[in-house]
Amino acid sequence: MINLMRSLSCFFAAALLLSSCGGGDTKSEAKKEAPPLDPAAIGTITGKVTFSGEKPASRHINMDAVPACANQHKGELPPQDMVVGKAGELKNVFVYVKAGLPARQWPTPSTPVEINQKGCLFTPRVLGIMVGQELVFTNDDPTMHNIHPTPKNNREWNSSQAPKGEKIVKKFDKEDVMIPFKCNVHPWMRANVGVLAHPFFAVTSDDGSFSLKDLPAGEYTLEAWHEKLGTQEIKVSVAAKETKSADIAFKK
Repeated sequence: MINLMRSLSCFFAAALLLSSCGGGDTKSEAKKEAPPLDPAAIGTITGKVTFSGEKPASRHINMDAVPACANQHKGELPPQDMVVGKAGELKNVFVYVKAGLPARQWPTPSTPVEINQKGCLFTPRVLGIMVGQELVFTNDDPTMHNIHPTPKNNREWNSSQAPKGEKIVKKFDKEDVMIPFKCNVHPWMRANVGVLAHPFFAVTSDDGSFSLKDLPAGEYTLEAWHEKLGTQEIKVSVAAKETKSADIAFKK
């Protein structure tokens, strides 16, 4: 009997010790972020995205049916889904690293990304965000808006926002390239959001340029996404401390 009691005492003591040390339960252990990249081992990819050929048909935006929107603009607005410069510079192309990154956990930025509703348009129209990063919606218009994303990998939701109302803050738990956004009140309002588990993405500016900084040296597959033209892929190698040029061309 005494030996049995001693055995039970040892058992409970061991169990208590395992519990205090975490018991080897890896599920309860917090994921550790990978150490910062060595500045001497990273490079940059820059480039321009251009378009040549006949533009796909697009309509001007007519807001006459909603005075609260139309009064903020002079006449019709040019199409927002296909913005091309005089030399073919293509704006609002989402460029990102599709393959080639080392396996590691990339830290989620603490700074939120914002989409504003001003002049009854989503601004910006195209943007990128990381998994778990806050996406903030504001409404500067004197009219109600509706924010309705239709993702493939994340939960769909639908939220109305009063004129100059409170901010709406959302997050996405999974990668999703791309998530279309619409306003169910104003059918011309569109936006597109790329959600990635890493920070290597960019949206082309007015001159079609983009830059992917702080990339570990290596060989990558880049994808360029455009809402009317589809996607283009290119392979690019970048060495440590190198700035590599990689241009992407869409043709129609």
